[in-house]
Amino acid sequence: MSNVAIPALIQQMLTPDFYPHPVTMPIQLMQTHASYVLLTGEFVYKLKKPVNFGFLDYSTVAKRQHFCNEEMRLNQRGAKDLYLAVLAISKQDRKYHLSNDGEIVDYAVKMVQFPQAALLSNMFGAGTITIEHIELMGKVVAQFHANAQTNEYISSFGEVAMIRQSIDDNYRQTEKYIGRAQTQQQFTETKAYTDSFLLEFDRLFNERRTSGFIRECHGDLHLRNICQWKSQILLFDCIEFNEPFRFVDTMYDIAFAVMDLEARGRKDLANRFLNTYAEQTGDWEGLQVLPFYLSRQAYVRAKVTSFLLDDLAISDSDRQAAAKTAGDYYHQAWAYTQNTATPRLIMLSGLSGSGKSTLGKRIAMELGGIHLRSDAVRKHLGGIPLASKGDANLYTPEMTARTYNRVLELAAKLVAGGSTVILDAKYDRWRLRAAVVHLATDRGIPLQIIHCTAPEAVLRDRLAHRTGDIADATADLLASQQADWQAFTPAERCYVTTIDTTQDISFPVWIVDSE
Repeated sequence: MSNVAIPALIQQMLTPDFYPHPVTMPIQLMQTHASYVLLTGEFVYKLKKPVNFGFLDYSTVAKRQHFCNEEMRLNQRGAKDLYLAVLAISKQDRKYHLSNDGEIVDYAVKMVQFPQAALLSNMFGAGTITIEHIELMGKVVAQFHANAQTNEYISSFGEVAMIRQSIDDNYRQTEKYIGRAQTQQQFTETKAYTDSFLLEFDRLFNERRTSGFIRECHGDLHLRNICQWKSQILLFDCIEFNEPFRFVDTMYDIAFAVMDLEARGRKDLANRFLNTYAEQTGDWEGLQVLPFYLSRQAYVRAKVTSFLLDDLAISDSDRQAAAKTAGDYYHQAWAYTQNTATPRLIMLSGLSGSGKSTLGKRIAMELGGIHLRSDAVRKHLGGIPLASKGDANLYTPEMTARTYNRVLELAAKLVAGGSTVILDAKYDRWRLRAAVVHLATDRGIPLQIIHCTAPEAVLRDRLAHRTGDIADATADLLASQQADWQAFTPAERCYVTTIDTTQDISFPVWIVDSE
C-alpha cells in the first residue's frame, strides 16, 4: 500500500520508536472506510479516521474520543478479553506520543492482538472452519442477544418509520455509485422490494418491537468481526457510532452472519448457524423478517465498501478491488429480492433414536430449510433450558398437544414466507400427521413424509449413549412407543419414504428434486 496519502501520525505509528513496548516488524497497517488498524505483535491500536459520512461522524477529536470510549464499553459484552484501554495521542516537538502530555490530537483503542488465523473469515479462507464452530457461534450469539439490553427507548428504533429512515438513508447515500458499482435496475428493484416489504409486513415489525426483539445488538456481525481465540468464540468490533445501527431487531444481527456465509458460497453453513440460533432462542417467528434484513445487510456491505472508492488514502489497486467487492454485494442484495423458490414440507417420523434429527439437520443444510425439532419447541413452551431434562409435567398429553400445535403453527407461518420446513417429531398418530397433510394440500405445497427406522438394538444403543443432545427420551420408552404407533394409512403412503438410518444415506432425487 502506498504511504503517500497516509497521515503523518499513522506514518509515525508504523515505526517501532512510537511504542513503549517491543513490536514485531514490519508493523501491519489495515484500513477500513472509517479506521486505521495497526498490528504491532502483542497489541493492536485502532484509530478512527476524521471523516463524516452522515451516519458516522468522527470529524473532531472530541467525537473520536467519545466513540473510542463507546467502543471500549460496548465490546465488553462480546470480547472483554480483547479490549484493554483507550489511550490519548499527543503531539510535542512535531512528534506524536502515546501520552496525555502536550496537545492531545487523537485517541486510540488498545487491544490484545490475536493471531489473524483466529478470525473466522481467515479460518474460512484456510478451510479450517467446521460445522462445530458454526454451531458454537450460533449458541454464543443467542446468549449475546439474551443478555442484550432493551428498554422503551431502544424499542422505539423498531418502529417502521425508524426502520424505513435507515433503509432510505442507505439508498440516498449510494445513488452516486449507480453506474460505478451497481446498475440502475439493481438499485430500483432492490429499493422497490424493501419499500413493499415494509408496507406489507407493518404488523409483523410492530409485533417484533412490542415483543422485546429490538435490543442493543452487535450491528456488524460478519466473520471478520468474530474470532475463535483461547477456545472461545468472541464477537468484537460492534457498532458504536450510530444508535439506529445498534438498536435493532435481533434478526438484523443474524442476517449479517447468514449473508456473509452465503456470500462466501457456503449456504450450508449459513443454514446451520441459522437453525442453531433459532433453536437456542425459540425465535422461529423472527425468520419471517429475515429476507428483508438479508437484502439490507448485503446492501450495507456494498455501501461501506463503495466509500473506499472515494478514499484517497488507498491505492488504485485496492480501489479497483473495492469496486468489484461492492458490485458483488449490490448484486447479492438484489438477488435476495428475487427469491422464487417453492417451499415444501418434509415430515420426519419415527421412534426415539431413529435418527430423525441427524437426518433433519442434513436435509435442512442441503435444501436451505428450517428445521423444527419438537424437543426444542416443547422445552421453549415449558420455559426450561434446552440442556435441562424435563420432568413429567413437560410430557403430559396436554403439553404434547401444545407442542405439535405449535410446530404446525410455526410451519404454516414459515412456508407462507417461502421457506422449506422440516418437521422433526415422532408423528406416531394419524391425527398429528393428518394436520400436516391438510396444511400441505390446503396451501398447495409439496409434502414428503420420511419414516426413519433402525433395528431395535440400534435404537437402544443410540439412546443409551446419547450425549449433548436436547432430547430426553430413554430406551425404556421404546416398548410403549412401538405399542402406540399407528401405521400409515393408504392415503398417507403416497407421501412416505422409509429409510433405514443405519445405512449410508446420500441425498437422492426424492429429497432434492421431488415436487
